[in-house]
Amino acid sequence: MTPRLFPLGPELSVAGRLDRADIEALAAAGVRKIINNRPDGEDPGQLPAAEARRLAEAHGIAYHHIPITAATLSRADVDAFAAALSDAPGPAVAHCRSGTRSALLWALSRMREGADPLSLIAEAGRHGIDIAGLPSIAARLR
Repeated sequence: MTPRLFPLGPELSVAGRLDRADIEALAAAGVRKIINNRPDGEDPGQLPAAEARRLAEAHGIAYHHIPITAATLSRADVDAFAAALSDAPGPAVAHCRSGTRSALLWALSRMREGADPLSLIAEAGRHGIDIAGLPSIAARLR
């Protein structure tokens, strides 16, 4: 069974935590790229990034680990996320514990392209993801 995905665009969906079975299901569904935004050890029993990378790559999926927390989020993280999105064809799935941090990185990278922050907040909100703090976070990262 494929994990619950929240599509934010034609080539990107976000999700909460992924486990081994989820990576296999994503591969079967045609996902070509996984971006993991969780620091290792965030939760007990969490799939370590090195193991997730091994599983993803065994299925032909590009894998990027860009671990962030609200306190550590930086411009370099947004740069890395944007680069990961553009490095290989999608579709891609970005994930963290709930999908919120991944959606925030998506929105911050889209704002750099000129996207309207309120539209991005609304799009994430349609999927139950609250990134209302986007404008203040973007201002902090300038």
